[in-house]
Amino acid sequence: MNPVALDELVQRLDQALPQTQCTRCGYPDCHSYAHAIARGEAAINQCPPGGAEGITRLAALTGCPALPLNPEHGVEGPLRLAVIDEDWCIGCTLCIKACPVDAIVGSNKVMHVVIDEACTGCELCIPVCPVDCISLTDITPGRSGWAAWRADQAEQARQRYRAHEIRLVRQKQEHDDRLEAKAAHKLANLEEASHITDTVQLDRKRAVIEAALARARAKRGA
Repeated sequence: MNPVALDELVQRLDQALPQTQCTRCGYPDCHSYAHAIARGEAAINQCPPGGAEGITRLAALTGCPALPLNPEHGVEGPLRLAVIDEDWCIGCTLCIKACPVDAIVGSNKVMHVVIDEACTGCELCIPVCPVDCISLTDITPGRSGWAAWRADQAEQARQRYRAHEIRLVRQKQEHDDRLEAKAAHKLANLEEASHITDTVQLDRKRAVIEAALARARAKRGA
């Protein structure tokens, strides 16, 4: 399959997934799973949130036979919402970091709150909570898989995940920039230090700082 056709198939497959970004398929996000399906590296029955209808959609796009959901990846169920018990939340921020669509707000040592309309029920916040104060509640009883989702909900989840990824990249870049600036500042101070007369000591310190600068620049170029 040529690259253009492959990209088009990946996009169509991605749009056929519910965008929970739950990783239960075995891939880091829905787009990665869609890419693996397009390349023949993953089966079409690995998405519990999409359920049987989701498998049917993927089968129509790939020409593969519809298979039962692989139980190794979970079971089909209703759309669920994460709920934080405010009496137990300690404000550790771990659930905020784990949420792939930034549906949890709060700050350090302040109670966190779930944005109901943004939560995809991915469950990724559950295992990271050190005090087990997060539970899941069914919000589409009687409806499961794709039948529990609306197209606009999936699109919103996709957009929020993209924004989440962009924010992480930006934060990493800002962190690397701060490290590089700090190393450059130390190097400048070292070269201006007149009290260091030991040439060997000066060269050793300069080498350490220059190595730190090189690592920071390599990260930026990666």
